[in-house]
Amino acid sequence: MKIIVPMAGRGSRLRPHSLTVPKPLIPVAGQPIVHRLVKDIAKVLKQPVDEIAFVLGDPAWFGDDVVDSLKALATSLGAKPSIYRQDQPLGTGHAIMCAKPSLSGPAVVAYADTLIRAEFDLDQNADSVIWTKKVANPEAYGVVKLNDNHEIVELVEKPETFVSDQAVIGIYYFKDVAVLKDKLQEVLDENVMNGGEYQINDGIKRMMADGKIFKTGTVDEWMDCGNKNVTLDTNTRMLGFLKADNEEQMIATSVKNNNSTIIEPCYIGENVELNNATIGPNVSIGNNCVIENTSVKNSLIQNHTSIKNATLDNAMIGNHVTYNGNFKAISIGDYSVLE
Repeated sequence: MKIIVPMAGRGSRLRPHSLTVPKPLIPVAGQPIVHRLVKDIAKVLKQPVDEIAFVLGDPAWFGDDVVDSLKALATSLGAKPSIYRQDQPLGTGHAIMCAKPSLSGPAVVAYADTLIRAEFDLDQNADSVIWTKKVANPEAYGVVKLNDNHEIVELVEKPETFVSDQAVIGIYYFKDVAVLKDKLQEVLDENVMNGGEYQINDGIKRMMADGKIFKTGTVDEWMDCGNKNVTLDTNTRMLGFLKADNEEQMIATSVKNNNSTIIEPCYIGENVELNNATIGPNVSIGNNCVIENTSVKNSLIQNHTSIKNATLDNAMIGNHVTYNGNFKAISIGDYSVLE
């Protein structure tokens, strides 16, 4: 089994945080989004993963440190790491084709801007599985249309009239991903574009036209990381799952707690210093931070940041930030100084 992870986009909806860090690498509950996604997929596949292929954007944006971290992630899961580049933002189908040498055999394709909780029971009678989540407002999503045999017969983007309430979440299984590769090659050769981009859906539609069987897989939880508020909600939900699972150490042993209170669930990284602070619930704090005379809840703070004399709720703060004040629901990117 292979996992193909296109992650070339910067994530404009998550600015200012994605101005300096690609969105898939922004931490949620202490780990980058893409790390958590890949680990969760590998965990629920119930079969060995022998290769993980990452499709990255511009090396100036996804540099050597990113490559090294992704290679280490794949190796930690017992898989061969493969790194590819998408030199132009030409869509989801184009991104997958940038990993052409890895497109053979059974594979999961997963876009790195979402997190899930699911059981992956692969239907052996299906040529492909598209994971979906039941939503209350399907008109805002791409959805699947099913026939009487519960097979997917059409993909419909933001339907104006009701098609189904099963939204596509961006995770796909292909019994042989080479079939998708061949269809996407046709899309590229024929210059079939939608919105100025080559889309995975155009390859999938051609597979359906050839009679390939597509089924749905459903996820228990689908957590987006599209903007500040939904990322904070995802952080809260993920912290709750991690505490219930009791499989990760959520508060590092190196944390220095000086007259401070921690209200779980929280993630607190290495070498964090807490002085006269109240932390939690639902707070993630990265490594090497100092929090002093401050109350923080429902918030996400990244690495190497100093916060003093503040009351924070629904706050998202980047790396290397110095913050001294008493604003509340803030969103501050990397290397900011507010005193």
